[in-house]
Amino acid sequence: MNQNKDTTVVGTELPMVSLGGAVSGGFRKYATFSGRATRAESWWWVVFTVLAGVALAIVDTATGTMGMFGDSGLLGSLFELATLLPSFALGARRLHDINRTGWWLLLVFVLVIGWIVLIVWAIKRGDSGPNKYGPDPRQATSQ
Repeated sequence: MNQNKDTTVVGTELPMVSLGGAVSGGFRKYATFSGRATRAESWWWVVFTVLAGVALAIVDTATGTMGMFGDSGLLGSLFELATLLPSFALGARRLHDINRTGWWLLLVFVLVIGWIVLIVWAIKRGDSGPNKYGPDPRQATSQ
């Protein structure tokens, strides 16, 4: 029997993050541009922002504040402002998961082609194991 075994447990896949976990994580890491984020975390955040935006548009329409700030109403504009920084931070962490710098988010300004590239990268599975941006967020690591 070998007594000198390494006690580090690596390779245990964590369960996929839920909608609530993604939303709380997005706000908990409000301006954290370092580290990595999984596909699930990223896409649940997108679902949250879209659903909340639709709900707030309905409320803005019902209260007569729709169109006060361009296309958005008062509540929608405040929500967009509140989620802008965490959305960029999550986008940078998602790009880190595929071993790309967060500066690639600037492709959002390249209409259509830039968006397509960013969507394809957001769909791509992240690197297995650690990369230069941190440990694999899908793998449990314990000492």
